[in-house]
Amino acid sequence: MDNSIETIHEPKPVTYPRSVTFDDALSMAKFGKFNYIMIIISGTILAAVLLETLGISYVIPVAECDLLLTTKEKGVLSAVSFAGIITSSHLWGFLADTRGRKKVIVPTLFLTFAATIISSFTTSFWIIALFRFLAGFFISGSSATIYAYLGEFHNKRDGSRAIMGASFVFGIGCLLLPGIAFLVINQEWEFYIPFVNIVYRPWRLFLAVCGLPSLVCAFALLKIPESPKFTFVQGNTEKAIETIQWMHKLNTRGKESKLQITSILAESEGQQKKRRCSEADNTNGFKTLMKLIWNQTAPLFMSPYLNKTAIVCVLQFGIYLSSNGMYMFFPDILNRAAELQESGVNRTTLCHAVYATQIDISMLSQNDTEIIPECNQKLDIIAYEHSFILELLYALGFAVIGLIINAVGKLPILVFVFVCCGISGVLIIFIDIPLLAMWLYLVLLTCGYCISVVNAVTVDLFPTNLRAMAICISLMFGRLGSVVGANMVGLLLDTQCELTFWISGISLIGCGVLSFFIPNIYQRNVTEPRTSVSSRL
Repeated sequence: MDNSIETIHEPKPVTYPRSVTFDDALSMAKFGKFNYIMIIISGTILAAVLLETLGISYVIPVAECDLLLTTKEKGVLSAVSFAGIITSSHLWGFLADTRGRKKVIVPTLFLTFAATIISSFTTSFWIIALFRFLAGFFISGSSATIYAYLGEFHNKRDGSRAIMGASFVFGIGCLLLPGIAFLVINQEWEFYIPFVNIVYRPWRLFLAVCGLPSLVCAFALLKIPESPKFTFVQGNTEKAIETIQWMHKLNTRGKESKLQITSILAESEGQQKKRRCSEADNTNGFKTLMKLIWNQTAPLFMSPYLNKTAIVCVLQFGIYLSSNGMYMFFPDILNRAAELQESGVNRTTLCHAVYATQIDISMLSQNDTEIIPECNQKLDIIAYEHSFILELLYALGFAVIGLIINAVGKLPILVFVFVCCGISGVLIIFIDIPLLAMWLYLVLLTCGYCISVVNAVTVDLFPTNLRAMAICISLMFGRLGSVVGANMVGLLLDTQCELTFWISGISLIGCGVLSFFIPNIYQRNVTEPRTSVSSRL
């Protein structure tokens, strides 16, 4: 009698004797604890990328006299991390598609942290530029690959929402950037380090703090398995099933028996992928490596993918030109406007404030930094306030987009954001009320909303064996836009400030028009059940 009772109450195994598609297998794993963990880690990695690349914008205004930076050198220092990303994007995309997502993400996070720590101890423009380049070179491995890594743990229904969920976490994490900058940079301590012959000031500590999320995420991913979709496409179906079963166990918290999946239906791209990886394992030499990279990249620039590749690359270039290129001088420009207002000038355009507060750095030496009043060791509070508001807008915006993206569709979101931001960029030129101009500047920079939307579009447009490479290539063009944008501002700001805003505004409006030409952009997931954001992200 006791045995029969035990049998009755024993949970029955969850078994699927027939072959299922990979998407169905992920659905059977359910959405729960593991998915939330992956979204949080992925969002934190995205935040780490922002800290590594954009955190320097808070350093430039307060370190210009320490490092004797001209405006052109500020532009170079702002862009050099993105140059490192551009240089390595193709390499990381190839390795992620042939060797694995995790094998790229984890090592590059550790190397990024090391380069960032070293850069905080540098003593000249050229040395810090070198290590900021290396930080960008390594962080590129995580910045693009994480989208494919995260997306491949989710079925098609949950993929876009998961990416937007990570973007929401990214937005929340980015709220820390101005707060950390304020708490660390706006201090009045310093001490001399003899063996490296530097005066260690708060801006150096801020650089080191910006590298910590990379280190934390690297350790967090050590026990997370490789993407099951990548493992399956490689031909290792058993390993993919084990990963899905492990996900199911975490998501159900062990309340259900082990998920039994006998087999997963093969996909045509899987055999091709398996063959390519086999070739990579059995051959050596630089010529073979270059051939494999070419075979992985060339399809993106041939039919039927050429049109898709061109559109997403141009869109990312336009977005990054403004969202990152114009952002690099955002604290600096706001700091100058605040200085002019403090001198009694209440009605002025942002560009006039820039013209009126230039510092002739060529007249200074390193010994002058303590006696020249223009050499700021702190940023005005207004720069931190508006930076915090910008990050708050990003967090709220990503939350809203995550809620409506399937119901509304990607096209209306892209067009609305592009047009609003582009018009704001043009209006900045003519507004002579500094506070209003600063708010329009904030709106201009929110074009970064479209980065994750375009990444979600890219995931949908390309198959698994080309997906990571497609995202890496598109983001490579995006980072090229960052380099062009930052150097454009550095070259034109002191003499042709208005032209920088014209270029930014018009390019965003053009991206809005181009959005109509994205293949299948008019399709929406209207059949998806309406559920709360907490149950889906």
